[in-house]
Amino acid sequence: METAEKPKSGVIYGINGPVITVPGDVGFKMNEMVHVGRDNLVGEVIALDSEKTTIQCYEETSGIEPGEMVTGTGEAVSVTLAPGILNMIFDGIERPLGKIALRDGIYISRGVSVESLDTAKKWKTHMIARKGDYLRAGSIIAEVPETSSIMHKVMLPPNMEGYVLDIVPDGMYAITEPLLTLQRKSGDEVKISMMQRWPIREARPSAMRYTPSRPLVTGQRIIDTLFPIARGGAACIPGGFGTGKTMMQHQIAKWSDADIIIYIGCGERGNEMTQVLEEFSQLTDPRTGHSLMDRTVLIANTSNMPVAAREASLYSGLTLAEYYRDMGYSVAIMADSTSRWAEALRELSGRLEEMPAEEGYPSYLASRLAGFYERAGDVRTLCGEEGSVTIIGAVSPQGGDFSEPVTQNTKRFVRCFWGLDKALAYARHFPAINWNTSYSEYIGDMEPWYAKNVNPRFYDDRNRLMVILNREAALQDIVKLLGSDVLPDDQRLTLQIAKVIRTGFLQQNAFHKVDTYVPLKKQYEMMEIILYLDEKAEALVKMGMPLSVMLDEPVWDHVINIKYTIGNDEPEKFDGLRAEIDQFYNHVIEKNA
Repeated sequence: METAEKPKSGVIYGINGPVITVPGDVGFKMNEMVHVGRDNLVGEVIALDSEKTTIQCYEETSGIEPGEMVTGTGEAVSVTLAPGILNMIFDGIERPLGKIALRDGIYISRGVSVESLDTAKKWKTHMIARKGDYLRAGSIIAEVPETSSIMHKVMLPPNMEGYVLDIVPDGMYAITEPLLTLQRKSGDEVKISMMQRWPIREARPSAMRYTPSRPLVTGQRIIDTLFPIARGGAACIPGGFGTGKTMMQHQIAKWSDADIIIYIGCGERGNEMTQVLEEFSQLTDPRTGHSLMDRTVLIANTSNMPVAAREASLYSGLTLAEYYRDMGYSVAIMADSTSRWAEALRELSGRLEEMPAEEGYPSYLASRLAGFYERAGDVRTLCGEEGSVTIIGAVSPQGGDFSEPVTQNTKRFVRCFWGLDKALAYARHFPAINWNTSYSEYIGDMEPWYAKNVNPRFYDDRNRLMVILNREAALQDIVKLLGSDVLPDDQRLTLQIAKVIRTGFLQQNAFHKVDTYVPLKKQYEMMEIILYLDEKAEALVKMGMPLSVMLDEPVWDHVINIKYTIGNDEPEKFDGLRAEIDQFYNHVIEKNA
């Protein structure tokens, strides 16, 4: 009879904040999870050599003394994957904060050990696999209604395949109970349950990666129309304090057509995370009518928590997202914010006495950011489904300086950049995305989708809007110096139409029942109306009609207000507005005949 291998252990030699050193090589593996000191604090091996082992601790190390023991677990830092993840609030290493609060109160005690998921709860299980089937890696073996919104598909782990020797009938089972016995090619038999463990730093495999070709529809006009993000794409939202990064992520989380939302609060203020927790638990999912939390996972790692856990929180969220992607779901990750994550890297790097690079950040900042954003993608999963992980990361540059290292390195690895502008935010123009500095490189990839699913003219109209906004930007220097009165009427018309676009199309009220979400069909109709007004007004200017006379007409305000006056399901009202623009055209001609 084989005896279990005794856990490897070592003695603490040095303590420098969250960095623990153990002398010599005690047999730990790189990235192995360890328990530190008498309180069994959670840590991870981050460096190995013949002289010492270096560990980063995910909990506060005050009170730990040299001479205390560090014990290995034999596995890498991993997350538990099984039904029960959704509608949960975890910390950065997948400890359920709700369970900890019930057991230990509102303050998390050090070394607390709680199962990530409920191992006693029974789940209604419908078996898909059958006795005698040959199952490949990632095959779906059962279905479990995890919440009222999401069907959890229990999969064979990616490193398993073989024949089903026996299988349980449909019924109620806990996540640790065996569902089937698998005979592998080697001949050994393995019991398979609903539960998997997966290392957070290792990307889960897929069968194929697709080129992103369809948008993640958010219902936010400036995003969907001007700077769209593809499903499986990556975007960053840089902006200074108060510019609306968190609110933008809330809107995308609530209204986007992603199936699953993973919200990672990485190093943010505690009051902001409290607001997220309170709001998300009260929100109704507009797609299903159930609670939004039924398809949401929150990972809370606030600024007063140990910095090392910030780094792990992003990878924990990514692994959860890839797990649901492998079931064939579209998953959107909101990471708020990657700047705090980078600051944790900088602090740990300093503790390790590594050579600093720009602004004190470690030289591997770019590669870590690349590794994070590269795990986004639209893929064919191992079970043959199509799933995607879309990453939207907020960046908080100090003083709103977009030239700092985190923003600049992030721009290298994302294809969508929504730069928030302090002046727009202070002018109460939200979303405060600056259309002159923002961009999306997914536009060309998704043009066929928009032509097929919305209208063939959608992107022509979008480009015409951008031309008008670019012309306005070029004229602003003259206007600031001399005023708009010195401009000829055709250029003043450009400024007027740009104003209509800015206030009537780009500005959007998140708290208005009609304007908070706008479907693509209405976005297209709104563009058409604005451009139709531009065509008619331009024709009048070319006929010599004074612009001052045109601006007295009420049609300008009517076009600006269509975001409020025309509902999302009232397309017939746009015909009436076109008729009003025709009347405006004829009326101006009659007045100046």
